[in-house]
Amino acid sequence: MRTLIATCAIGAAAMAAPAAAQTVYVNQGSDWTPSLRQQFYTQDQGARIMPLGWMRALTLPGGGTFLHDALARYGYLPMTGRQEADLPAGFTTNGSGADMAVGMTCSACHTRQIEVSGTAYRIDGGPGIVDFQSFLKDLDDAVLAVLAEDAAFNAFADKVLGSGASVSERNALKAEVEVWSNRFHTLISRSLPDPAWGPARLDAVSMIFNRLAGLDLGDPADDHLIPENIAVADAPTRYPFLWNAARQDFTQWPGFSANGNDLLGLSRNLGEVYGVFAEFHPQPQSGVLFNRDYISQNSANWGGLKALEEWIWDIGAPQWPWELDHDLAAQGEAVFNRTAAEGGCVACHGKKKGKFRSIFHTTWETPILDAGTDTRECGVLTRTVKTGVLEGASIPLTGTTLGAEAKAFDVLAVSVIGAIVQHSLGAFGEDFVATAKAAEATPGNDDDRDALSEFEDLRKAFPTGDNAGMLKSAAEPGCKYEARVLDGIWAAAPYLHNGSVPTLRDLLTAPADRPVSFKPGPNYDIEAVGMAAEQTAFDQVIETTGCDQLDSGNSRCGHDYGTSLSAADKTALLEYLKSI
Repeated sequence: MRTLIATCAIGAAAMAAPAAAQTVYVNQGSDWTPSLRQQFYTQDQGARIMPLGWMRALTLPGGGTFLHDALARYGYLPMTGRQEADLPAGFTTNGSGADMAVGMTCSACHTRQIEVSGTAYRIDGGPGIVDFQSFLKDLDDAVLAVLAEDAAFNAFADKVLGSGASVSERNALKAEVEVWSNRFHTLISRSLPDPAWGPARLDAVSMIFNRLAGLDLGDPADDHLIPENIAVADAPTRYPFLWNAARQDFTQWPGFSANGNDLLGLSRNLGEVYGVFAEFHPQPQSGVLFNRDYISQNSANWGGLKALEEWIWDIGAPQWPWELDHDLAAQGEAVFNRTAAEGGCVACHGKKKGKFRSIFHTTWETPILDAGTDTRECGVLTRTVKTGVLEGASIPLTGTTLGAEAKAFDVLAVSVIGAIVQHSLGAFGEDFVATAKAAEATPGNDDDRDALSEFEDLRKAFPTGDNAGMLKSAAEPGCKYEARVLDGIWAAAPYLHNGSVPTLRDLLTAPADRPVSFKPGPNYDIEAVGMAAEQTAFDQVIETTGCDQLDSGNSRCGHDYGTSLSAADKTALLEYLKSI
């Protein structure tokens, strides 16, 4: 929805909720400066949820404006001094005038704030403690309410267009809102699970698949919708932390995606933008590389994505801001460095040189292991969807094409890789582009393959075609996940990939003895190292299952490493994990 019918008639009527009385920005290294932080909070990446003027005109059931608290009720964080005072950190704008839209960027989901004794501690790049599901549901409901009654729409239109707008202008606005609502409600009504993800969690992979396959690939006459491609997103995961995320040699929770250089980072981030409401509608077009146009209707901000990836390299792991027992931490380091059989961590989580990805950066090895944890995430990777306008499209760099149905993963790969290559070819001459087309048409020809060698790493970003070994393993019993370096792990609760364990102390107990349920929130327990038992920010309770329901999406089972350590060794290990 790139064109609106009139300029928004109002400004930012709501003000952000005030920050805590004292907010401490935790030390994350000298490379992470206040200036970079401000840019990280506001850098547009091309997401366009809805026109900003619309969101400002929406109201809640109680009568307040939707943005009255800058979305603090969902856990999004205030940004002092921001010009758009009604938008929190991580919510962005792009376009101008009637075309200005509100979107999201990395920091909306990857900025953490915890509280200890009334003091707030801000951790950039940390897993957000935000309730994204409630935000989506409430936004859907607010727009449905606008369309439910003439009086509600007229009040909305007065705010968006001004009270002097003509009947034709109001009718045009209503038609646009109806299209937006039909698309958004189709996504939300089919995607959101019960029980809900809860704060600090979401099923990101399912939502990216749903957003792309459900809303972007259908016939334009059907508003691009393919509703049957949308599945319930019931495999929640914890938001990952971003420090050292760019340095892993593989990434994503199941570890399927090669990582560690700018091109691989771009592929990771472009897929994420599709998930948070970039405008993207690929179209058949003969004569172009891959026989589809992935660029003309694609709102991705390529410069913004490049900048964000560069800044992620600068975010350091947060340093523990409270007192440490250094002698005890040294004892804990010795426990950490034991073998796995002895309850140690270093075999899976130690720093070891990873695969070569770039001359500019080294990577860390990222083991991909089955630790006996919840398996539902792997089932998501095997989903099949209708390909819509992408039927017959060639899968870039593989020499194969999509049929009428395909793995959702392959559809995402085509949409990401095709867009990156087509965007990048704009910097090359016509001769190179012609050679690249020949290379795609004859993938077995080594001379022609050389023409696309600059993009060869993209074959590792998505395991498609003959490079699908890791994806194929998703259909096998169990489920393998990445084992990351643990710097800053103290700031990343709840634990396990699905956020089913509230503290590190709980993680060091046998799965049967871990909490069956807990309330997620920002109150922090510095002894247990994780979410405190008492929380007031949210009402939701995360109910977990045991090892008898390993595919529930909420199983607390698995990762029983260290559970048989002595009490003294566990205490020492926790102190060490605070220190790194």
